[in-house]
Amino acid sequence: MATKEEIEHGERVTRWERRLEVPMLLLAGAFLLAYAWPVIEEDMGQVMRTRLQILSWTVWGAFAIDFLIRLWLAEKRLLYAARRWYDVVLILVPMFRALRVLRMLTLLRMLNRAMAGTLAGRMSLYVGTTSALIVFLGAITVLDAEQDAPGANITEFGDALWWACVTVTTVGYGDYYPVTTEGRLVAVALMVVGIALVGVLTAAVASWFVKNASLNDGNSAEGAQAPVEGQAAAEPGKRESGVSGDEEAAPQGGGTSSSSG
Repeated sequence: MATKEEIEHGERVTRWERRLEVPMLLLAGAFLLAYAWPVIEEDMGQVMRTRLQILSWTVWGAFAIDFLIRLWLAEKRLLYAARRWYDVVLILVPMFRALRVLRMLTLLRMLNRAMAGTLAGRMSLYVGTTSALIVFLGAITVLDAEQDAPGANITEFGDALWWACVTVTTVGYGDYYPVTTEGRLVAVALMVVGIALVGVLTAAVASWFVKNASLNDGNSAEGAQAPVEGQAAAEPGKRESGVSGDEEAAPQGGGTSSSSG
């Protein structure tokens, strides 16, 4: 039976996307490494920094080629491009240094696309992995925006990671806070994602409790029903023998009275 994706965009593009799930995951991981390492290690040598930039642009080129191939394979190209607008943004954003704050969203899109099929059917693993990535990418992005800004207090990765954790959980202690526009945009994105994340986790925990309660109720009902069924099964045996408990006691009483007479 054809899926919705196959009906809308054609079987060829759907088959291509499924075939490249794992390679795209590896490329997204490489892009994340190339972006995060120079941000965390400011004292990195120029040679290594150049190599990572080359890796970053190579992965970007691979994603651009992948999107063009998918667009060519799609039966309705304009509709496919409109439905995959985030892939268009993913390709265009690295060209604009001023939009570097959107790298967090494009990285999430890369990793989400790669993991969605690979982790299908394992919702808890998918949600947990996505949550960890959101926190990590938020920390990296805010550190990239803040570490060289005047008056910034988020200048180390540990501080950025702590800030991302308290922001995504909507706790917000206020000990660390962004001072740049880019950093504040990251904070808004993390807070919005955090609200959604808390909702998903709350629903998952509630579902787990309801499921366990239902299983316990079912087991209790089965346990209470077992003795009743055993008693019901024993009564036909007594009826088949033709003797009840009272009838067994009657001959004993009758024998005593006759002997006394």
